[in-house]
Amino acid sequence: MFYRVLTLLGAVLFVIALFGLLWLFCRRFLQRHGVVDQLTDRTTVLATWTFAGVAIGLVFAGVGALLLGPWAFYRTLRGHDVAISDAAAMWWGLGIVLAALLVTGSGFAAFLYLVGAV
Repeated sequence: MFYRVLTLLGAVLFVIALFGLLWLFCRRFLQRHGVVDQLTDRTTVLATWTFAGVAIGLVFAGVGALLLGPWAFYRTLRGHDVAISDAAAMWWGLGIVLAALLVTGSGFAAFLYLVGAV
């Protein structure tokens, strides 16, 4: 029973880490493209919608996160008037989502191995 509770707490922490990574990557993206006005608010909105796309994509189909996450990133980015092409915005969204999922997934897999769940 202890390992189940520990695994559940670890999963919650890794969900928080996934959002944190998305937020950090979105902030770096916006800084790189010259956004300085209300950077924190814009980053939070962009990361929240990207996270929502990833979460919905993971619930309905595991690979759906790689479709809905970048799409949510692109749709939200269009509202921020960032000077970037549509194709580049989709590729950036895919890169941000993929990087955040890989870092979080590998960390969670290592956590599961350490607690003996795998």
